Order: sequence, then C-alpha cells, then structure tokens
Amino acid sequence: MVVVLQVGEKNRAVKIETIVRFTRDLFIHDVYIVGMDHKKTLLLSALFAVNILQLFAQNREQPVMENVPLDSIRLSDPFILADRNTSMYYMTGTGGMLWKSRDLQKWTGPFRVAKPDTASWMGRNPMIWAAEIHYYQNKYYYFATFTNRDVKIDTVRGNVIERRACHVLVSDKPEGPYTPMADPTYLPANMPTLDGTLWVDKDGKPYMVYCYEWLQNWNGTIEKIQLKPDLSGSVGEAKLLFRASDSPWSRERDKEGNIIPNKVTDGPWLFRTQSGRLGMLWTSWVFDVYTQGVAYSQSGTLDGPWIQEKEPITPPNYGHGMLFRTFEGKLLMSLHSHKELNGRTIRYPKLFEVDDAGDKIIVKK
Repeated sequence: MVVVLQVGEKNRAVKIETIVRFTRDLFIHDVYIVGMDHKKTLLLSALFAVNILQLFAQNREQPVMENVPLDSIRLSDPFILADRNTSMYYMTGTGGMLWKSRDLQKWTGPFRVAKPDTASWMGRNPMIWAAEIHYYQNKYYYFATFTNRDVKIDTVRGNVIERRACHVLVSDKPEGPYTPMADPTYLPANMPTLDGTLWVDKDGKPYMVYCYEWLQNWNGTIEKIQLKPDLSGSVGEAKLLFRASDSPWSRERDKEGNIIPNKVTDGPWLFRTQSGRLGMLWTSWVFDVYTQGVAYSQSGTLDGPWIQEKEPITPPNYGHGMLFRTFEGKLLMSLHSHKELNGRTIRYPKLFEVDDAGDKIIVKK
C-alpha cells in the first residue's frame, strides 16, 4: 500500500517510512510527501519515527484469536480464497498473515505462513504486501510483494527506492508453510514491482500480472510476464498492458495546480464475466481519495487493448479489490477501506456483492 500526499508548491518528493500498528497485525506503508519544505518534512519524519520500535514486533509470534468479526480485523489488500478442498475461506493481505473462516463472518487467526529464504535477495526480515493464495494444479501458491529495506536500487527525483519485487512461494496445504521454488527472482532486480497476481490466459499459459511502481517511471504501469508451467519462475520478457495515465478517472494536481492523470497503479485483479468478457480491477487515486476502477480487454486476452471505464467501479475510499465466489455460488468482492479511530487511520476489509451476468460487472453498493 502506497500513499501519496501532495502539499505546497515545490516539486520535491521526500520518502517517509511509517510503521502503523493495527490491533494485532503490523503493517508498513510508504508515504511520499510531494512539495513539502525541509523543516516540515523533518517534523513529520519525527512524528512518524515515534513508532519505529514497533518494527521489531513483526517477527514476534502473535496469539491466535477465534470468532473475530470481519470488521474487527485490521487488514489492507484483503484476499480471500474459497477453498473447496477444506470447505474453508482463507484470507491474507498486507502483512502476510493468514486468517480462516467457515462462514466469512467469524475468523480465526492470525497465522504466520510465509517462509521466504532469508539468504535470498529478500533479506532476513522482508516486508510483505498484498499477499494472495491461488490454488493451481493441486498446489497452493502464495503471490506477494516482498521488500528488502536494506537494499537500495535507485534514486529518482529525490526518492530512494528499495529492493521490492513480486515473488511466489508454494505449499501443499492452504495453511502453509509457503516456501521458495526454483528461481531466485521473477522480475528484474533494478525495477520496483508490486501486487503480482495469477492469470491463466486463453493460450492456457499462466502469467503474473503486476504493477511496475510509479516511483521509478513516474507513470505506473500494469504489465504481464509468462510463468513456468509449475509457476517456479518466469519466462521471457515482460509486456506492458497499460499505464496509469490511460485512466480517465484517476487524477492529481501538478506543481502548477493543473489537473493531470494520477501516476499510481495498484492491485490488478483479472476476471471474466459470465458472458466471457475479460476485465481487470485496478486501483489508483482521485486526488487524495483511494479509488478503484475497471478496464476491459477488447481482444479477450491479456494483450488487450485495454479500454478503461470512464467512472470508478466502487465508492470512494475503497480499493485493491478481488473477486471470489462463495460456496453457495454468490460472487463477492473483497477490498479494503479506512476510517479514523482514536486519532489514527485504520484499514479494514469489506465485502460487496457483485453481479457478473452481463458484459460488465455491477457492484451492489
């Protein structure tokens, strides 16, 4: 999850790493302050740094709780797997922890399930964002964004960019543990990438669809790369699907105050309607409001071209959504929103019912 704040008139971006502790999970978010003078930046940095010691709680085993209501869980980028093998719903997201439920109402967790290689590029204590669990060819695959904060790969317009990339772990069980496979990397080490998801296209080949982060290219993209048949690595070169600036609905202001397309791409999710039309949910910003839109492929394949819908698909302040079908056959969208509680911002999961009977999905608000 990346937050962009734009203030003042100067066009300088200053990165402030904030650590936000939600009830029993630790989530780390990157905040970029665009156009703030140096003194204000130092003050804001000091305020955020108060919580720095909470970083060490990330590896601490957390007590497992039972019968936790969904709206009491603090979670960004919530992904839900409806696993028919176990008749259980599994939820994960940013932070990488796992929750499970029989009915989507009461949840048990959190469980630590990711076991990345600490000798790899990820380092000893990688941040985990936007984790997903996909059942594919009789195994469970853990797609997530890992960040090694100790490795810097670039500096662009004053932003120091950390080593961040999409990666895949595997397990025989939905509850893990999820461990590394053959290839040490899936995407170029000199590019910050995030929010990878799985899609099997009409050619029968598996692909990772992901975001190339705006911090380096200043106009975030959504791209695809082919995966090996067992998802243990990538094949060939990535291909651009579309850019953040292609969106007619996402907006921000430049340093002169002009309204321009927003630069952020976040949270791609692929789906087909019951009519067979291929669509993609993805998230950006409308000024300071986190907002989700949808695009549809004209060709019916990942290659597009992708035609952006003119208006967002969900209400303001909801985003990073995905779709799943309940055991009873109802199509739901899982996504997160945020609210202020006791003087701080918390993020929480939300479910919307979705109608996919036609050529476009309709979110029942």
